[in-house]
Amino acid sequence: MTTSSSSTPSPCGPAAGGASAGAETGEPPRAESPELGVGGSVWFQAGPQTLGGAARIALLAAIGETGSITGAAKAVGMSYKGAWDAIDAMNNLAGEPLVVRATGGKGGGGTTLTPRAQRLIATFGAIEREHRHFLERAAAAVRALGGEACPDADAGTAGSIGTDLAVLGRFALRTSARNQLYGTVAALVRGAVNDEVSITLPGGQQLVAVVTRESAEALGLAVGGAVVALVKASSVVLVAGGALSADHAARLSVRNRLSGVVSGVRRGEVSAEVTLELPGGMVIAAVVTDASVDALGLEAGASATAVFKASSVLLGVGG
Repeated sequence: MTTSSSSTPSPCGPAAGGASAGAETGEPPRAESPELGVGGSVWFQAGPQTLGGAARIALLAAIGETGSITGAAKAVGMSYKGAWDAIDAMNNLAGEPLVVRATGGKGGGGTTLTPRAQRLIATFGAIEREHRHFLERAAAAVRALGGEACPDADAGTAGSIGTDLAVLGRFALRTSARNQLYGTVAALVRGAVNDEVSITLPGGQQLVAVVTRESAEALGLAVGGAVVALVKASSVVLVAGGALSADHAARLSVRNRLSGVVSGVRRGEVSAEVTLELPGGMVIAAVVTDASVDALGLEAGASATAVFKASSVLLGVGG
């Protein structure tokens, strides 16, 4: 996924205060600088090639809605040939079919999206919304800078810009937590000190987090709201096999148990990173010893369950 952003020139410069300068010199007053803004776009990248941006994703969505290449092409303002060229390019770059044409001749029906295409549409929509929110916040910060009096000295300018960049930097905050699981708040149990938050992940599995009452209120957590659960890979313990039996689960004090299939094992000299693909397509990683990998028979395709304490989960929200 790639994003591109741009902004208009700073109002601090020769054009700033143009009207008063013109009055003093006798020159015609200069037009006021336009309000500073921020723009950008999002697209999927497959290596050095562009898999698709808003136009191609819109085409996929239209195919899903109409079940017809002709109808989809017309809906997005594209020619029939152009639509098929775009589909062929996306199929090749994705490494697997995104669109399957089962029946019908030229312009006929029977065109369907694969599960991978449906996930791409959903993912693009989510990322595009977050990107739009990022641009809105960035634009607000830039406008705040533009509303200040333009500094006279270079040092003042540098200080102002530095402050603004620091604000923008917070929008791109990164976390050391290996696992970032996006979901929806399913339940919120209030306590005197701590709140218990149940989160439903894509695919239907749930996890539980325990956060302070103050943190829950500061984040604005509410049932139905989007949230991201952050879990360090070192906090995740793996159990061989799929869903735990009722007897086995009853003997575990750990609240969170996410079943999945091993999608990768990356070994080191002492430990290994094991990734599980969960129902719904999300991935969770755990760090275990090489000896444990062998003892548990963890290899690609094997079933396993990731378990971790509710207290090991940190929560975050957008905005």
